[in-house]
Amino acid sequence: MNPIKPMTPFRSEFVSIRGLQTHVMHWGSESAPKIFMMHGWMDVGASFQFVVDALQGDWHVIAADWRGFGLTQSPGTDTYWFPDYVADLDALLEIFAPNESVNLLGHSMGANVVLMYAGIRPEKMKKVVNLEGFGLPLTHPKQAPSRYRKWLDGIRTPPTMRTYASQDDVAKRLQKTNPRLSDEKARFLAQHWSRKNPQGEWEILGDPVHKSNGPLLFRVEEMMACWAKITAPVLWVEAAETDVWSWMGPKEEARIEIDRRITFIPNVRQEMMADAGHMLHHDQPEKLAAALEEFLLS
Repeated sequence: MNPIKPMTPFRSEFVSIRGLQTHVMHWGSESAPKIFMMHGWMDVGASFQFVVDALQGDWHVIAADWRGFGLTQSPGTDTYWFPDYVADLDALLEIFAPNESVNLLGHSMGANVVLMYAGIRPEKMKKVVNLEGFGLPLTHPKQAPSRYRKWLDGIRTPPTMRTYASQDDVAKRLQKTNPRLSDEKARFLAQHWSRKNPQGEWEILGDPVHKSNGPLLFRVEEMMACWAKITAPVLWVEAAETDVWSWMGPKEEARIEIDRRITFIPNVRQEMMADAGHMLHHDQPEKLAAALEEFLLS
């Protein structure tokens, strides 16, 4: 039996991004080619540890916690606005990759930000990787009154997050969401996904306000207009056993809509990751790392 490869060591730093103390993780030599990896909703930058461990080449991987996630400061707002993520990403790249094009990867919510940004600043992109970033379900203007009402009602009573008795309970919660997670991976993620509060309970490192719905409807035409401006090659990776259909609608209809959206990306390569769910970077890090390096080096 081959010995288990030790985890690649990381180093943390905090930088000011648009007035918020932002946590940034680094793996590898600073002189190596850069890969920026942006996590999804209710996740953290450390989530990419397993993919980093599986990379064969020499890379400088940079992963930041989005605002209000992980160790990055929360803005203290009652609503999170999607354009703020785009602006935060722009500021992050200006700090760590000024005057150079970059390899940029995003997962889920992070992938939606990454693809939008890739069309907004196409000159900054070298290669783009989308992991399970599909956008949101279609909306119609007639939904606006109820959406605004729901938002107004929601900000009257801020949401809360449940706490856990131990970090092991946090790990079990992660495994409940993703049964593919080994005990070892779940324990590692729990360390970065939670912290002990003054009451001795373990709380999730995510601002509960992220659970609230904003007032603005998703405008797919605007997203597609941005995607159409992407000039860099894009690797589009889906998980064969994703649960994305649960929020995109019936599987057959959602598949048609997703395929329609993909056609707006000028230069895209699609890959389906077998035996993986939505958190494919946890489920198949070795396969994902191999596909990533093949794409970036081609």
